[in-house]
Amino acid sequence: MRVKRGHNRVQRRKKILTLAKGYFLTKHNAYRVAKLQVERSLLFAFRDRRTRKRTMRRLWITRINAAARLFGMSYSQLMAGLKVAGCDVDRKVLADLAVRDREGFGDLVKLAKKGLAAKTA
Repeated sequence: MRVKRGHNRVQRRKKILTLAKGYFLTKHNAYRVAKLQVERSLLFAFRDRRTRKRTMRRLWITRINAAARLFGMSYSQLMAGLKVAGCDVDRKVLADLAVRDREGFGDLVKLAKKGLAAKTA
């Protein structure tokens, strides 16, 4: 007896075409083209979930550096001072403080300056 794959075939194609919804030209309605594009898109998504972590870290460091320079310190001095002072605030929170709460960030800069002064003394 031969195997007929009607239901499975339709479901498989429907799954791919659902994932391809919103794609341009035939990439959203031609199964063969859509399958290639969906596979490619999933690879990009996988890669860029990892790239996003690096990109966000770079953005946080840039924001912290810019805010620290407003208070007369460089990024590396600020981070070293905070480490000596025993302040365990991560870069994400520091960058958020630098953007949203300038005075709070200024207090951390003062703490870092005290830490650096204590280290050199």
